[in-house]
Amino acid sequence: MQVLQGPDARAALTRSFNQIPVPDAVLRRIEQTFGEALTPEQVVEKIVADVRTRGDDALRDWTEKLDGFRPQELEISPEEVQAAQITPELHEAIRLAVRRVRAFYEQQPAHGFLNHSAQGALGQLVRPIGRVGVYVPGGLAPLISTLIHTAVPAQVAGVPEIVVTTPPAKDGTVHPAILVAAREIGIGRIFKVGGAQAIAALAYGTGSIPSVDKVAGPGNLFVVIAKRMVYGQTGIESLPGPTETLVVADDSADARYVAADLLAQAEHNGAEPVLVSTSRELLLRVQAELGEQLENLPEPNRAWARDSVEARMKVVLAADLDEALDLANLYAPEHLCLLTRDPWALLGKVQRAGGVFVGEDSMEALGDYVAGPSHVMPTGGTARFMSPVNVRDFQNIISVVGVNAPTLREIGPAAALLARAEGLEAHARAIESRLV
Repeated sequence: MQVLQGPDARAALTRSFNQIPVPDAVLRRIEQTFGEALTPEQVVEKIVADVRTRGDDALRDWTEKLDGFRPQELEISPEEVQAAQITPELHEAIRLAVRRVRAFYEQQPAHGFLNHSAQGALGQLVRPIGRVGVYVPGGLAPLISTLIHTAVPAQVAGVPEIVVTTPPAKDGTVHPAILVAAREIGIGRIFKVGGAQAIAALAYGTGSIPSVDKVAGPGNLFVVIAKRMVYGQTGIESLPGPTETLVVADDSADARYVAADLLAQAEHNGAEPVLVSTSRELLLRVQAELGEQLENLPEPNRAWARDSVEARMKVVLAADLDEALDLANLYAPEHLCLLTRDPWALLGKVQRAGGVFVGEDSMEALGDYVAGPSHVMPTGGTARFMSPVNVRDFQNIISVVGVNAPTLREIGPAAALLARAEGLEAHARAIESRLV
């Protein structure tokens, strides 16, 4: 374990933001699939263009080519959704997650304002987006929580129509837990389409899948590239890359918990675990714990977590907790975990993070499921300017201007002067025509 300090730590934590690594396995798959060397961007461009041109036929072809199943009906029927069954325990866990996420977002102000005064009225109208598409990854595992953590905030925002796309298994099925979660949330339309082709379908529409006003939800490299490519045709909530967790810990932290929190994110493909501590002794204990806990993980989780730890983990020895928080703000992590003697004393120093997890009982893994806030958070340093998924992501804000005649006479001349300074004579005359 290489322990970084001072300038070395700052250099390691300062990176090219929002860069998504391309594993060699992905590039090999591209060559095998297409029989030619293409970049991921070229692959996505080909898929998006094909879906835009051929619609449903292209979706069937690409689903067969990439997922090993050719769907005749792209949409899952209401009967299939109603028939989906899971264990009572998992069903109740889904209900709990939906309740807590909904309760959290119902606390977020969702209304506009309109201030009337002697000068007239100024304000904002807040209106829900008309139709939202939610992408639910399902390649390595059914991400039930992603559906809950994107669709529920959209519902609270008042979005009248939500459609879901998720990749099918090779036998054409979608995991029943995803269908049960959709049923609990109250989503009516689910399509068994994944990857870049699903994003293209949501952006441009096909015979079966309607075009949407905004696409939300994380995905693999090809999904993220597709979201970037169709932005402008449709809205996107973010470009989420590989997950990351930064743990700040002092000498009071339990090495078992620190290691467990790091591995909880390390088992995601391409994840980047970071540990910043004021205690060299803790760093050594965590190293030992990582080795033991890794060996106790089942495959393939052990291989994924080991790759993250060995290839991307950063370990930093900070001079004190002030420096530790300074480094955390520099890194702007998706998840910031505070495992210190008095974690609440550090909260006011947090400037940039997707989410803060305060104390040893507030592990990030809990936040992935039932804590309340959405787990769709900014990655790759984009927490410098982005926020987690929230109600405002699914609303339009419309400015309202209702100036009266006395106010126009007061402020109109200044507006006309500014218009002429910008060379916009028609603007100035439109204002002055009311000042006569």
